[in-house]
Amino acid sequence: MENKAHALAAGLFVLLATALLAGLATWLTRDQGQYDVYEVSTREAVAGLQLQAPVRYRGVNVGKVADIQFDPSHRGNVLLRLLVDQSAPMNKSTFATLSYQGVTGLAFVQLDDAGASAEALQTRSETPTRIPMRPALLGQLAERGQSILNKVDEVATRASDTLSPDNQKRLARVLDDASLAAQSVTALSTRMQTVLDAQLGPERVNIPAFVQEAATTLKALQSTTEKAGKAVDEAAATARQLTAKDGALERISESATALTGAADAFSASTLPRVNQASDDTARAAKQLGRAANAVSDNPQLLIFGNSALKPGPGEPGFAAPGAKP
Repeated sequence: MENKAHALAAGLFVLLATALLAGLATWLTRDQGQYDVYEVSTREAVAGLQLQAPVRYRGVNVGKVADIQFDPSHRGNVLLRLLVDQSAPMNKSTFATLSYQGVTGLAFVQLDDAGASAEALQTRSETPTRIPMRPALLGQLAERGQSILNKVDEVATRASDTLSPDNQKRLARVLDDASLAAQSVTALSTRMQTVLDAQLGPERVNIPAFVQEAATTLKALQSTTEKAGKAVDEAAATARQLTAKDGALERISESATALTGAADAFSASTLPRVNQASDDTARAAKQLGRAANAVSDNPQLLIFGNSALKPGPGEPGFAAPGAKP
């Protein structure tokens, strides 16, 4: 009979505590703020966004998501209805983005101001003003990443065409011709010096032979110069193809710069948030583990609370069961 009385008392206590907790939760979650209604229409996916999701203005909670549905005036768009506190500095240059909380995947609406206008944004509950939605960081990275990959592929194709086997052979021939031209010039210079020494030296011979030899030498030099000029022109044309505007080298440089900017933006903005969310998750898991261990060691904590344990053998106040007082 006594056990039934204790069980009844424990049950009544649990019911009373549950009612008090429900009342406390209702009182704590009551909302007495004054809100303005705004709308956001977007073609982006809103995965992870739920009703009552927070609306933040530069990280400060200023409202919540009141409704999510399809936009009847723009087929295929998603229409979000936002309740924003009247104290929020909403301007005509205010825009919205979709952000995510850590590794949980839960989304929220982030409001920001481009600073282009300081005029306050007016709205009505019957006809809410629409705020433009801009792509989030991950969306921008994915969109630009595909464009960058396409450009890199195009540049690689053009570079491959420019450095094709035929062009490589042609460039090799140009270098060989330039080398032969340099050798010919050296040989002609040596020959001319020999002729001058023979004709104008102490042991001079006839002048007509000297003139004829000089004419032959000049013709050979002219031919060699023309070959060298052609080789230089071909090398310059190949260099212009590589370094021209919108050429292979310029496109490779632009693509590398775009990839570096996207990687820096991702590393500076997203990775710190992921690390912080991971630390918060680890701390919450440790606290939950300690609570589970406490309940496992003493299940009566759920009904009677954290009461003091009876003294054991050897401790002050211990009395053996059945012992006479």
